[in-house]
Amino acid sequence: MFESLGQKLGKVFTGLRGKGALKEDDVNDAMREIRVALLEADVALPVVKTFIENVKAKAIGQDVIASVTPGQQVVKIVHDALVEMLGNETSNLNFTTPPSIYLMVGLQGSGKTTSTAKIARMLSEKQRQKVLMASLDVYRPAAQEQLRQLGEQTGIATLPIVQGEKPAAITKRALEAGRLEGFDVVILDTAGRLAIDEEMMAEVAMVRDLAKPVETLLVADAMTGQDAVNVAKIFEEKVGLTGIILTRVDGDARGGAALSMKAITGKPVKFLGTGEKSDALEPFHPDRIAGRILGMGDVVSLVEKAIETVDQDEAEEMARKFQKGQFDFNDLLMQMRQMQKMGGVHSLVKMLPGLGDVAAKLDEAGVDDKIIKRQEAIILSMTKLERTKPELLNASRKRRIAEGCGMTVQDVNKLYKQLQQMQTMMKRMKKMGMGKMAGMMQGMMNDKDKEIMAERMEANGLKGFQNALPGSDFLGSNPFLKKK
Repeated sequence: MFESLGQKLGKVFTGLRGKGALKEDDVNDAMREIRVALLEADVALPVVKTFIENVKAKAIGQDVIASVTPGQQVVKIVHDALVEMLGNETSNLNFTTPPSIYLMVGLQGSGKTTSTAKIARMLSEKQRQKVLMASLDVYRPAAQEQLRQLGEQTGIATLPIVQGEKPAAITKRALEAGRLEGFDVVILDTAGRLAIDEEMMAEVAMVRDLAKPVETLLVADAMTGQDAVNVAKIFEEKVGLTGIILTRVDGDARGGAALSMKAITGKPVKFLGTGEKSDALEPFHPDRIAGRILGMGDVVSLVEKAIETVDQDEAEEMARKFQKGQFDFNDLLMQMRQMQKMGGVHSLVKMLPGLGDVAAKLDEAGVDDKIIKRQEAIILSMTKLERTKPELLNASRKRRIAEGCGMTVQDVNKLYKQLQQMQTMMKRMKKMGMGKMAGMMQGMMNDKDKEIMAERMEANGLKGFQNALPGSDFLGSNPFLKKK
């Protein structure tokens, strides 16, 4: 969602970093380009004006002009201003004495029912909460059935459907079920409309008064741009909000809604919907989003993804092989699959510091995650012995493997060469030692990130970065990703 904005800001900062000293005219020119970039990203005009004024006042200060690295100082000022604009609130949800009531509101088609299931799954799997979902949408055909099916798919309980029951009665029944059956959280999925109208607002307000929710979450479509901000303003005035979930951020939305939401409505964006699957929900961290926009990467989120998807036994086995300097096709296959679990090549590249432009270059070169799938097909066409002992691959075996997966011998040779490069790197890593590698990884993080990372890894029983980032070495040595 922020790719275009990040690329434009990156060009501005590249020009600033190239200057030994900054003059006021340099800052003014940069601010002009940043203003245009923000407006093209559909950020609200009042928000852009305030942002530019704040940045300019600090960027023209004597501390920056006289700084040893004035360009980097300006980048830091812009980063801090972005964090302030996005809001410093955490994305944590509030809880009360069980059951905690969450009210989901929004327009029709914004992804409200799907987001309800995503929130429920996240609470159930990550916070061990017992969740009940209830659909109050008696107007849209099959809306209640949709939530029931999502409940079955995710293993989350849903309130039984009673045909002809009104939203107020469903609310009372859901609250009673939540109390009597020992649920920690009850999520009420209200009806949406094609446009804001008094009837809808009156119904939502009635449900709010009955349920007294601890969280009222607006689900807004990021693709609608500033219309999403206007919808949020009206819901805040009529119903009262505690947070916002932006959906479809994986599309080609320009990011203006996310950047403007907190400044215009006063309510924080708490989550981003990054896809249709029930686990495609990402907590909104302003500092990490700002880092991604400015090409600083997001190592903490990267390691968090690894911790969530990594198999502890596999990670320990991989660590032992690293220490021995061993690496075969089975290990390569495991790393490929780990990368796919973590979101694929593009997702990982965007989170690594200094590689913000690489994702765009991969797109230009026509490199996508299908290449990883083709590599996987080559390995799966090998026998178990060939995967374990790559040195057995002679010309006839390579021809058989190529025919078995529908690829060419040249493709098999590329993959074999990649494995040899990985084996060479394993030997170097063995000489370097894991402690030095962990130190290099920590060097990418600031002090706050290090503290967060230490907590994450301790909570998951991990003792070092070599266990937390399986697959990270695969990015740097894959010749398929250097395709021109």
